[in-house]
Amino acid sequence: MTKKQKKMLVRILAAAALLVALHFVPSEGAARFVLYMIPYLIVGWDILLKAGKGIKNRQMFDECFLMAVATVGAVALAVYTGSGDYTEAVAVMLFYQVGEWFQSYAVGKSRRNISALMDIRPDYAHIERDGRLETVDPDEVAVGTVIVVQPGEKVPIDGIILEGRSTLDTAALTGESLPRDVAAGDEALSGCINMSGLLKIRTTKEFGESTVSKILDLVENASSRKSKSEDFISKFARIYTPAVCLAALALAFVPPLAQLLILQAAPGWETWIYRALTFLVISCPCALVISIPLSFFAGIGGASRAGVLVKGSNYLETLSKTKIVVFDKTGTLTQGAFAVSGIHHSRLKDEKLLEYAALAESASSHPISKSLQRACGKELDRSRVRDIREISGQGVTAVVDGRSVAAGNDKLMASLGVAPIPCRGAGTVIHMAIDGQYMGHILISDVVKPTAGQAVAALRAAGVRKTVMLTGDGKKAADQVAAELGLDETYSELLPADKVEKVEALLAEKPAGAALAFVGDGINDAPVLSRADIGIAMGALGADAAIEAADVVLMDDDPLKIAKAIRISQKCLAIVYQNIVFAIGVKLLCLALGAFGYADMWLAIFADVGVMVLAVLNAIRALWVKNL
Repeated sequence: MTKKQKKMLVRILAAAALLVALHFVPSEGAARFVLYMIPYLIVGWDILLKAGKGIKNRQMFDECFLMAVATVGAVALAVYTGSGDYTEAVAVMLFYQVGEWFQSYAVGKSRRNISALMDIRPDYAHIERDGRLETVDPDEVAVGTVIVVQPGEKVPIDGIILEGRSTLDTAALTGESLPRDVAAGDEALSGCINMSGLLKIRTTKEFGESTVSKILDLVENASSRKSKSEDFISKFARIYTPAVCLAALALAFVPPLAQLLILQAAPGWETWIYRALTFLVISCPCALVISIPLSFFAGIGGASRAGVLVKGSNYLETLSKTKIVVFDKTGTLTQGAFAVSGIHHSRLKDEKLLEYAALAESASSHPISKSLQRACGKELDRSRVRDIREISGQGVTAVVDGRSVAAGNDKLMASLGVAPIPCRGAGTVIHMAIDGQYMGHILISDVVKPTAGQAVAALRAAGVRKTVMLTGDGKKAADQVAAELGLDETYSELLPADKVEKVEALLAEKPAGAALAFVGDGINDAPVLSRADIGIAMGALGADAAIEAADVVLMDDDPLKIAKAIRISQKCLAIVYQNIVFAIGVKLLCLALGAFGYADMWLAIFADVGVMVLAVLNAIRALWVKNL
């Protein structure tokens, strides 16, 4: 609880205690007026001050003005009639401030969740100079500088690890609690916490361009992009408040004047002015004006804690309407790296064939060679290999353990007079021949992400009607991935411009009111991300251009988070609609009761403060996204 909230709570409790005590203190006339004005001013002086400033600045139609007019009017009416009943005026101001305190607490709670995210901002960086560590501001560190990150410290700037092994806590960035083991050659993202060993990192970006800075910038600026619901509430409040003020004025003067002039009866000024004041208290639009933006703010905060960054409440609203999801393939549904996906027709043990292939390719730095070496899973003894010869566009030949080994494509096999067995799988095929005999082939392809299949199923459960994949890869590879994941449509061999055309065609076909989301990670995906109704970028490994063009960023590249993001947005919008229907429904009912004299100030207090407190408490639920 902040100091301001504590002070307000003290004022509320003091005013409430005095109001209760005054019921037991006999008083009349001016003394009674002065005594009741003490708790009234204790709890309401700031509302009266704000109302006065609003009148001075000609911006008076707000909730402070309504509360001031209603309570001052109630006091004046008690003085005029001589009833001495100031309880209602004090109670209205007291309960209004109780509602304001709840609203302040709720906003503070959601801001604290955002602040937890802000704690990932590094305050310093260590640079080693002349054998000593110097602490500098991260903004002062140039690209290419070697920084030192000790155990327990945050990685201040994105870079590549030069020395050391450690475990990084990436929870603040990705929402995942599982630590990641890193060593020399791995990437380290700013905002991660170094949990064990000392690391030396060569920076690859300036601090302002690093992952942590971009995340904070996205979250801090999210509130500047209003959703249609928020925009509606802002416009509604601007029209609604002066309208109810005029209605209250008419209620106070038109019926009594009509009674006096037309019916020639007693006007009953006190009755109608009391109804008008009650009408004003009921009409205060606090519940809508406060709870709707708070719901979106809480939704964005909850999503960020789950590793989903939404750049504005307008995007959160659009995301909730997603019915078509279009995927890029490489790096989005697949890992974007070569890996051995199969060994077929092998006349040796699979492990032995793979070992021969890795040894023959051991002198090459080609990604395919690296994937063979990784799949072998052990340190290779290069002394077993000699006479390595790389044949451009075909493969390699070498002598391994005294045996002639050839690893390559159909052309290499044909040049050796070896008949290869065709592979039905999609990917790069490495045919193997040993001592002139065909020994089988190894299939290398881009591996589907472990959660990609679950992600597609989860999207359908979240209400998505169609899933589509667009890729520049060949048809065979694309069809295999689409079939494995159960996608509805797939289009292959596309250039970036072709992807935009396909997305525009899908946009033209989509049902009215539905949204199309595109998910991608590469530079070539930026145009499509911008063109889609909602662009979703893979943030951990995605290109900067894609992240800039996207409306939503997934911080751990897990496609399963797409469905989670949609469910978060749907929950947030459901809360917004609940609050709108509840608040307007109760207001209209109580306004009608107040106008016809069936509602007093106590019901007015519920219609104003009670509805606001309930709406605010409902809005806080948007923060709870863990089990979605």
